[in-house]
Amino acid sequence: MSTREVVFLIFDGVKHLDIAGPAEVFTEASRFGADYRLRYVSATGASARTSIGSTFAADSAASEVSRADIVVIPGGDAVPTEPIPPGVLSATRHLVRVSARVASVCTGTFLLAATGALAGKRATTHWAHADLLARIYPTIEVDPDAIFVRDGALFTSAGVTSGIDLALALIESDHGVDLARDVARHLVVYMQRPGGQSQYSAMLAHSRSSQENVRRVVDNVTAHPDAAHGLDELARIAGVSARHLARLFRTELDMTPTEFVEQTRLEHAKGLLLSGESVATTARRTGFHNPETMRRLFVAHTGVPPSQYQQRFATTGRS
Repeated sequence: MSTREVVFLIFDGVKHLDIAGPAEVFTEASRFGADYRLRYVSATGASARTSIGSTFAADSAASEVSRADIVVIPGGDAVPTEPIPPGVLSATRHLVRVSARVASVCTGTFLLAATGALAGKRATTHWAHADLLARIYPTIEVDPDAIFVRDGALFTSAGVTSGIDLALALIESDHGVDLARDVARHLVVYMQRPGGQSQYSAMLAHSRSSQENVRRVVDNVTAHPDAAHGLDELARIAGVSARHLARLFRTELDMTPTEFVEQTRLEHAKGLLLSGESVATTARRTGFHNPETMRRLFVAHTGVPPSQYQQRFATTGRS
C-alpha cells in the first residue's frame, strides 16, 4: 500500500486526546497493513504544552511541510473564545493549502474556520460551542448535533472522542471496511459511529433537568422503552397535566416528551442491534412493535435502515 502522510498541528493548550485518539487509530491501521506516516508540527517547530500539562515534541515547523495526505487540526479549551495566535493561524492556513484532506477535531473547527476554508460549507464542532461557531462564522452551515461532517475534502468532528470516529472513517475510505473494522476491534471501540449520529445521549437527559417530575418521566422511559408511553400516561407519572409536561420538557430538555421517547427507543435499539438481536425482536423490545416504524425513524435519525446499521457497525463487541 502507498504511504500516506498524516500531519498533526500542535500548539500550547492543545487538547491531548484530540491528537492521541486519531494518532493511535492511524498507528494501529499501519499494524494491520496500511502505511500511515505520522508527523507532528507546530508554528515554529518548538514543542507544545498540552491540555493535561504534558509536553508534546514537534518534528518540524508547519512551514516545512510541502504536502500531506491528511492534516489533523485539533482543538483546545481556549480556541473558541480567545484570539488565535498569528503563528498558529498562519500554520493552519499553510497546512490547509498543502493537504489533500483536512480534518478538524472538536474546537479545531474554529481554527479551520478562521482560515476561511469553511465558508459556504457544512461543518460541526462540540455541541457546547456550535452556536458560537454559527454566530462568528455565519456563512458556515453548522450542524450542532453530528458526530462528524464531510464537505468535499474538509472533515469536521465534534467533541474529543469523535476524532477516533473520524479517523476510522478516513481509514475505511482509504483501505476499506475490513481493515477499519480490524482496527476498531483491536482498540476495543465500536466501528465508527455514523456521522449523523447524535453527539449526546437522550439517556443523559435526567442529569440536565432540575425538575423532579421530569426526571421521573425520563427514568421511567429509559427503564421501560417498550411501554406505551403516551403523553397522558407520562403526564400521570409526572403528576402534572399533559400540557404542562410538554412545557417542562421544552424548557428543561429542549424537546417534546414524544421526541424524548423516540430518541430513547432508538438508543436502546442501537444497543440491541449491536449485540446481535434481529430487527423484529429489537422493534418489539424497544416499543416500536412494528419494524417498519423503527426503520423509518432509523433512516430519519441515522441515515441508514436498522439492518444496514447492524451490518456496518456491530463489529467490535465480538471476536
